[in-house]
Amino acid sequence: MKLLLLTALTMAAFAANSVLNRAGVAGQGMDPLAFGVIRLASGAAALGAIVLWQKRGLTVGGAGRGIAVVALLAYIFGFSEAYRGLDAGLGALLLFGVVQVTMFGGALIAREEVPATRWIGATAALAGLIWLLWPSGAVTVPIGAALAMAGAGVGWGIYSLQGRRETDATQATAMNFILAAPLALAVWLALGSEGQLRPAGVALAVVSGVLTSGLGYALWYAILPRLGAARAGVAQLSVPVIAMAGGMVFLAEPVTLRFVGAAVLVIAGVLISMRRV
Repeated sequence: MKLLLLTALTMAAFAANSVLNRAGVAGQGMDPLAFGVIRLASGAAALGAIVLWQKRGLTVGGAGRGIAVVALLAYIFGFSEAYRGLDAGLGALLLFGVVQVTMFGGALIAREEVPATRWIGATAALAGLIWLLWPSGAVTVPIGAALAMAGAGVGWGIYSLQGRRETDATQATAMNFILAAPLALAVWLALGSEGQLRPAGVALAVVSGVLTSGLGYALWYAILPRLGAARAGVAQLSVPVIAMAGGMVFLAEPVTLRFVGAAVLVIAGVLISMRRV
């Protein structure tokens, strides 16, 4: 039960990231890359301060740290670039579908036991997500944006898989952010900004960086060894549902019967997959 509650809290943090991103980019007119850079930098500052205050020190680590940093940047920039041309719902479906495939692939490669209930839960949750997010009518998918989102999904899947090997979740997340932030800043400066840096938008990015990204990702790394790759992959299918519910509560978006039915299917699938073997 404790693991289930911690997983739910982490998924809520991931969903809050989506709501904050939409509010900052769509509501405040911020450039998605600028939002991502501020998010990384503020998360790096907060996590670095926590680790130093606890006197645990900051160590770069080996090749695994490099893999995590590159994967994190692939997720941040792929996500930002994809939403320039993808519908939000279709983008989320593509992102979490690819994450699911990557995480299950990692589980099979690591010879992790994946019982039938986990496959059933994953199928149910993914079906619910498709029902919820699949656009109505004819759909034109920009190939470049779709590839960028697929890259983001692979990046996040690899970042999550790497977390299973970390022994100090907070320190590992802090170093990932500290190393990724200057690289992200360099890319952003090289590409230029297309949005505005309004105080409200910057504040949203800082909240996302410190709380829902920094601390949320540290909590994710802390529970990943206990979850395993397959259960972690299925759990993340709940994020779009929680994000949409957050939009209904905080952004006054309408509640629909389609959302209610799909949400029940997704959550049921996640709960089935979370059962112990």
